[in-house]
Amino acid sequence: MSFVLQKTKVDKVVDVWLYVILALFSLATLFPLYYVFIMSITPFEEVLSNGGFVIVPSEITFAAYKEIFSSRRIPDALRITVTITVIGTFCNLLVTTLLAYPLSKKFLYGRNLILLALVFTMLFNGGLIPTYLVVRGVGLYNTIWAMIIPGMVSTFNLLIMKTYFENLPGELEEAAKVDGCGDVATLFRIILPLSMPIMATLGLFYGVTHWNEYFKGIMYITEKSLEPIQVVLRNMIQTPNISQELMTTSTMELAQLPPETVKMATVVVAILPILAIYPFLQKYFIKGMLIGAVKG
Repeated sequence: MSFVLQKTKVDKVVDVWLYVILALFSLATLFPLYYVFIMSITPFEEVLSNGGFVIVPSEITFAAYKEIFSSRRIPDALRITVTITVIGTFCNLLVTTLLAYPLSKKFLYGRNLILLALVFTMLFNGGLIPTYLVVRGVGLYNTIWAMIIPGMVSTFNLLIMKTYFENLPGELEEAAKVDGCGDVATLFRIILPLSMPIMATLGLFYGVTHWNEYFKGIMYITEKSLEPIQVVLRNMIQTPNISQELMTTSTMELAQLPPETVKMATVVVAILPILAIYPFLQKYFIKGMLIGAVKG
């Protein structure tokens, strides 16, 4: 015999208010993205005639996008950012996995001391100037590796992955060892195929961090050909002459475009790849966070 719970009027009113609040929060989150995109495709004359605020443009133009891609500045910056994101995320996941797996074993000698040292780095670090001197001293300055190797492992992500490994059934590893698998073979053949949710979650964390790389690009990179997209966008915001920053050949057309429109178009180009990838990783992201963050 099944029972169906009937909602009271108070419950229905509460549900309505919850949906209204969630809708308002969603609108507050999505509207800035929508406004940036609309500003990038709206003729500047219409923006001025509406007091700088347009919701639905009466005319659409992609002149700003055409202009920024006619220069090699934005495509080269995107190439650098994609390279940093792909290589950096792979290296991050590899090193984090190789460190988290042995630390998930309670019989590891010195495990608590190593964990204490790792947690200590979450509270204290070497400082900006010593890190800069180390990067210069080891020859990473003005290379893409300067934006990858420093901060290779996030202690927070490491602890999440360690907890995930601890929650996996130990019988799987015992069965693998009975079949003749060593520790390395067990990790790559048994553990990793079962760890796709946490890999996708931490891969998204690391990937977004690399894609939004800004500080390291300013500190360790002086060659314009190695600057990531976020640094180029920062330079465009600070530089009055957009054509000089983009180094475009069609400076006459660019001079006719308002700087704000070009900046908005660059912002859209910078955030669009992450927005396109996230929906495919969302289910893994939620599952990995729930499993990796709970112990027991």
